[in-house]
Amino acid sequence: MKQFLTFVRKEFAHVLRDRKTLLILFGMPVVQILIFGFALTSEVKNSRVLIVDNANDAASQQLLTKIEASQYFEVDRSVMSPLQMEAAFREGEIKMAIVFPANFNEDLLHQNQAHVQIVTDASDPNTATSLTNYVSSIIQDYQASLNQTLSVPLRILPETRFIYNPQLKGVYNYVPGVMALVLMLVCVMMTAVSIVREKETGTMEVLLVSPFKPVLVILSKAVPYLILSLVNVGTILLMSIFVLDLPVAGNLLLLLAESTLFIITCLTLGIFISIKTSSQQVAMLISLMGMLLPTMLFSGFMFPIENMPVPLQIISNIVPSKWYYLIVKAVMIKGLGFSAIWKETLILAGMTLFLFVISLKNFKIRLA
Repeated sequence: MKQFLTFVRKEFAHVLRDRKTLLILFGMPVVQILIFGFALTSEVKNSRVLIVDNANDAASQQLLTKIEASQYFEVDRSVMSPLQMEAAFREGEIKMAIVFPANFNEDLLHQNQAHVQIVTDASDPNTATSLTNYVSSIIQDYQASLNQTLSVPLRILPETRFIYNPQLKGVYNYVPGVMALVLMLVCVMMTAVSIVREKETGTMEVLLVSPFKPVLVILSKAVPYLILSLVNVGTILLMSIFVLDLPVAGNLLLLLAESTLFIITCLTLGIFISIKTSSQQVAMLISLMGMLLPTMLFSGFMFPIENMPVPLQIISNIVPSKWYYLIVKAVMIKGLGFSAIWKETLILAGMTLFLFVISLKNFKIRLA
């Protein structure tokens, strides 16, 4: 028994001296609880809603006060024309617009009913449904409060309109997300593993002493995965059009060009991982865990980013799949052109250049 306790104390000493082990034991649970606790939620909060109050009367102001008091919305009372409102939807500045007619209060008092138009961006059908339900509940509560002292009940009738996805099909949200997830995993993991395999088998040294420049050797490993990933993009698009009934609303060539840029970004990330690792297992683990979870949590296709705390929203900006997901939704679902996605394109290009430069600086011609 004494020997057993001695071995236990020795093992405790080993664990306590190893900072990496301590980080895994105690740091990982804390980080996962914080991230999953804040990110994995089906609630929709802090969604920007445009109010178009053509009535500006007592009834509309009272109802707007109730909407503003809700934690689910960030109310914007900017005066916009229908064309400006449509542009705000296209650029992703708003998730919903609530339009009050000019005679809202008069219709409610004299005709015992009034209409309110609710326009929602349904490119994410789950968010659109949640926001519509929230507003409808607030309207019903306000209507109930008015009818408490009236003999003739008043009715407020919401007229809902879902744009970009009138049928609220889930594929409108999941196809762009799956494209980002598949390309990220395939490009990063395959590139990283293939280059590290050359290190493990010893053939990388042979390649480095060949007449080709070392940079060309690395790039030649990435080109096949660029071509194969483009085949994946074509397969996904064909299936979405002919199987899932999801046509490409925008320019197909623009979508393919943006996909190519995202693939190159992922390939450079895979090259960087391969340079920093020395075994296929480590490269695969980093590629899977380091790319899968951020893509699922911080790209926006599974959990709304605006629900997350500000630090997590900032972290999401360094995830390439977030920007590609926004690009695919804008081009494929909303039918927008390059003028609407130039910022996201510039960010992806900047990430690609940054990863390529630091990969070159960290690349060692001699492996030993």
